[in-house]
Amino acid sequence: MTTSSLLIRHARILLPDGNFLVGDVQTQDRTIQQVASEIPADSLSPNTREIDANGLTLLPGMIDPQVHFREPGLEYKEDLFTASCACARGGITSFLEMPNTRPLTDNQAALDDKLRRASEKCLVNYGFFIGATADNLPELLQVSPTPGIKIFMGSMHGALLIDQEALLEKIFSQGSRLIAVHAEDQARILQRRQEFAGITDPAIHSQIQDNQAALLATQLALKLSKRYQRRLHILHLSTAEEADLLRQDKPAWVTAEVTPQHLLLNTSAYEEIGTLAQMNPPLRLPHDNEVLWQALRDGVIDFIATDHAPHTLEEKAQGYPNTPSGMPGVETSLPLMLTQALQGRCTVPQVANWMSTAVAQAYGIPNKGKIAPGYDADLVLVDLDTYQPVRREDLQTKCGWSPFEGWSLTGWPVVTVVGGQIAYEHGQLHTEVRGQALTFAQ
Repeated sequence: MTTSSLLIRHARILLPDGNFLVGDVQTQDRTIQQVASEIPADSLSPNTREIDANGLTLLPGMIDPQVHFREPGLEYKEDLFTASCACARGGITSFLEMPNTRPLTDNQAALDDKLRRASEKCLVNYGFFIGATADNLPELLQVSPTPGIKIFMGSMHGALLIDQEALLEKIFSQGSRLIAVHAEDQARILQRRQEFAGITDPAIHSQIQDNQAALLATQLALKLSKRYQRRLHILHLSTAEEADLLRQDKPAWVTAEVTPQHLLLNTSAYEEIGTLAQMNPPLRLPHDNEVLWQALRDGVIDFIATDHAPHTLEEKAQGYPNTPSGMPGVETSLPLMLTQALQGRCTVPQVANWMSTAVAQAYGIPNKGKIAPGYDADLVLVDLDTYQPVRREDLQTKCGWSPFEGWSLTGWPVVTVVGGQIAYEHGQLHTEVRGQALTFAQ
């Protein structure tokens, strides 16, 4: 349901200073116009749609800065429409998508194709990374618009694998665009695959791609970033060792993220859900969970991303090591984190900062991440009083499963607003709504 003007009444509004105001928010077209304790109805245009948000909490729309939505080329797993429906249900109003589609997003034509597809299909706002290969440096310097360059340092095959230091240095040394790294050491992974060959227990995945493989790659990326003072973002940080490294030595131009999976799941999940727990980088030990939480609270880790990477249940049932790594996450990330906030592990304002405000700041996305006049009307109303389980039949993601199935969570979105349009409300998607391409002022 599209509308040019919205009035959200009686909400518990998260203000930019981290405090809450019980009051009203009015939007016009795609922009927030007023935030006040009460906005008189007679001051609004006659076609204003009113939403009674009594008892609900209003947060800025979430931004998921690392997803794999599989289109083009792998639409049987997910596509831009189904993934954006899942985003809207999860309170995510913008996403940044990775380049390992078919064909790869490694040139302007491929980027333009994704932008066209998204404009036709996506209920939420969108941006797409450009992928680094051994021979596309000119494209990396010129393509636009993009949040940055994605480098797979390990756990990848084909043209997107960049595991030689000389080639990495060539990319780091030219240009100023943000570089986001999947930091795992490919040589160590290959060596340990041989060492543990023949083992079919999926839990061995966390030993093959162990903490040391992650640390070695993060150390290398950090070294090159410092050498050239190059803006670096470390994707899905997963180990205590990496968090400790950044705590000791993190330049101002370096940021890092963590997934809800690496905060809330660990190697015990293999016993419970088998290959559904398999992802890259892998799940770690409970000690890693705790160190990552502390690093997030302390600001050593800057924000949260899901690494939403869906595969079909049939693919996940093939048996390790023939099973693909990855799990969906956009629908559950916000309620997972808000549930942790209500359990005292963090606060609701911290969750909104980690999942919205800090992401917009890190990627230079203008007018996102705050509820204030002049900001984009990307908003999510959540219910912090009601607990509901994660159920397979409720999921919008095409893959149709979640590693958190059965978990009882609060903070589920009730209404999601994208650019002043209601994309999701009370269990119903408004599939005619369309987001917009994000811009990046780095």
